[in-house]
Amino acid sequence: VLLCAQGWPVLEELYLSSNNITVLERPDNVLQTLKLLDLSDNQLLDGNQLHLIAQLPRLEQLILRNTGISSIHFPDAEFGCKTKMFPLLKRLAINDNKISQWSSINELDKLPSLRALQCNNNPLMDSEKNPETLIQLIIAKISQLEVLNNCEILPAERRGAELDYRKIFGKDWLEAGGHWNPEKNKPSEEFLAAHPRYPTLCLKYGAPEEGELKRQQPLTLKNQLLTLTIKCPEKPEQKPVEKKLPESMTIQKVKGLLYRLFKIPGSDLKLSYKSSKLEGKEVELDNDLKPLQFYSIESGDCVLVRW
Repeated sequence: VLLCAQGWPVLEELYLSSNNITVLERPDNVLQTLKLLDLSDNQLLDGNQLHLIAQLPRLEQLILRNTGISSIHFPDAEFGCKTKMFPLLKRLAINDNKISQWSSINELDKLPSLRALQCNNNPLMDSEKNPETLIQLIIAKISQLEVLNNCEILPAERRGAELDYRKIFGKDWLEAGGHWNPEKNKPSEEFLAAHPRYPTLCLKYGAPEEGELKRQQPLTLKNQLLTLTIKCPEKPEQKPVEKKLPESMTIQKVKGLLYRLFKIPGSDLKLSYKSSKLEGKEVELDNDLKPLQFYSIESGDCVLVRW
């Protein structure tokens, strides 16, 4: 392939799937215009071989489906830093491989231009009982990701994933040396290796409060109810109403309840909420099929209704 590539000085897309390629070589002075490379269904096995093609200066899309790789690592960059490898890579497909460790997902955050990832059918994807939790963890770990497994990541989804990640691992953070006082906040290297984005999330949203870190109570219906204040900001004559709603209630069902509650004629409702902990921020509840808990709404928050 590299011998032939000398005759392709302006090639932008190269499809090499199912060619029994097992060893890569560094493409010196060839394929420098390549934007898409498909190596699917070649048994590369060793993720370190990717370093040999990591300097392709214009590569934007890399397809590594079913190549047998079990790990990804960019040794030139420390946690929280960006690698110089694959500088323009925007789309990466690593589905149907043998990746089983979260460390490989952490490494992908080092790619400076990565925006879209496909990673279905890896052992890692079976590591969580709840598929929704698994998706949230991946979103929280890769800061600049915009599309995951062909699904767009909405701003509210990213915010919810990052807030939940901050809560889920807050107790581990404390036990590893984390502290609310910045001068005493010295989490261990082991914790930072497992959760390299955690310090950034604490800077973004604040360190998790002690109340957020209490062990989860059994999921009885009482514990799942959210006490919310419901206001109509554009209808000051309408008094605020306090309601207890299950956190599993979808936005569509909440809208149905509010139609009846406020006797609103058939029209489009627009819902948003303000957190009692993040002043000045208003988050749209823009997906009718998602439950309230998807948006990290908590008791004491205020739901705003407009039509």
